[in-house]
Amino acid sequence: MAANHTTFPPPYRTRHTTGDTTVVALLGEIDILTVPALAAHLDTLTAGPSPDLVLDLRDVVFIDCTGLSVLCRARNRVRARHGRLRLVTDSARFLRILCRTGLIGTFDIHPRLPEDVADIPAA
Repeated sequence: MAANHTTFPPPYRTRHTTGDTTVVALLGEIDILTVPALAAHLDTLTAGPSPDLVLDLRDVVFIDCTGLSVLCRARNRVRARHGRLRLVTDSARFLRILCRTGLIGTFDIHPRLPEDVADIPAA
C-alpha cells in the first residue's frame, strides 16, 4: 500500500527591503500542518547576526498553539542575536489570543506595516 503524503503550500511569501529588514507575509492557516515549512524558513531568516524581521499576519485566518510556538521561537532567536522582530496585525481575535496566553507583551505589535518597510514591493 502506498503512503498518502499530502504536501501543504508554505504559509508565507517573502519580500526584502533594500536595507537589512526582511518582511514575511504569513497567509491562511498557521497550524500543525503548515508550521514545519514556516519554522524552517524563519530559522533561516534568523540565523545571522542582528536579524531585522517583520512578520505580517494580516492575511492569517487561523493560528493554533504550534503557530504561536513558532512565533515565540522566532522571537527568541532574534533576541539571542540582538535583532528585531515586529508583528503586523489588526486582528482583534489574534490580539485576544495573545492576551489569553500571556504573550501580548512579548511581541512588538503594529496595526500596519512600519513606515520603514511599507513602500517595499512584494517579491
